[in-house]
Amino acid sequence: MTKVVNEISSPVFSLPWLVARQEGLFEQEGLEIEFVNARPQEGYRLAEDPEAVPSIAHHRPFEEGQAAIYRACEWGQIRRSYDSARGGRIAGKRSAIGIQALFSAAGSPFTHPQTLRNQRIGVIFHTGMHYAALQMLEGFLKRDEIKVVHFTNAREAYEAITSGEVAASSIMEPWITIAEKQGLQKIIETHYVGSEIASPELDAATWEKIARVLKRAVGLINADKRKYLRHLIEPLPPQYRSLITPDDFHLPRLRYVDPAPYTREEFEQTREWLVGWGLVKNDAAFDDLVKNKIPSVAA
Repeated sequence: MTKVVNEISSPVFSLPWLVARQEGLFEQEGLEIEFVNARPQEGYRLAEDPEAVPSIAHHRPFEEGQAAIYRACEWGQIRRSYDSARGGRIAGKRSAIGIQALFSAAGSPFTHPQTLRNQRIGVIFHTGMHYAALQMLEGFLKRDEIKVVHFTNAREAYEAITSGEVAASSIMEPWITIAEKQGLQKIIETHYVGSEIASPELDAATWEKIARVLKRAVGLINADKRKYLRHLIEPLPPQYRSLITPDDFHLPRLRYVDPAPYTREEFEQTREWLVGWGLVKNDAAFDDLVKNKIPSVAA
């Protein structure tokens, strides 16, 4: 058995890995996968400058050599592969198509994107919450009118909506389902791609086995999504866990696809946008930061 340590942050993005473990798919490929949790970095609450917050703050287990692979949003993975002292590189696109939505409190005056002009918006810097919020809002507001502030975790950002600490927050599943169940106001929503970062030691043959497993797990998820949604609910704090069941989720929002290589065209388009916002240096280069482990995924 080949052992690989996998770091998990948000279960919605790691659902194919969790399903593969539940169904014994890794063992069928001769893989022993150990799961470790990301460690959100405390401090920096309400920071307004992304450069004040480390880009790898949530993914220290990988950076410290305790894990060989992790997944996150496309934008953040470009920045983290650029910043990685360990030499973590983008190995390919993840199977989870991400979802973020901006929500405001029930009955608040923040009813559509233009009402968020110069209002504080809760995010976690260097994550999909941050980048998706910028991309959703820049179609409606000038860039200098978008005021995002940093929270340590998704729960903080969610609770800041109802407390009035922010006008709105960017949240993902299962927090979107909780927000809908509690009657919060959705302002705008988007889907986006993510990628896997792998350590230099993770060889292509092992990653190809992992990719085959993930492809089979994606097939199982798409055949019966509700069967596996407990993985999104169980990690929640008790007071939120009790609010929702698998029946509450809007299934078309949860999208999973086969893992695939990350192309130069995709990288360049995203790199240009990040550079425009000052979120990565101009010398970030595809050949330096992307090391696709497989050209395609075998059946």
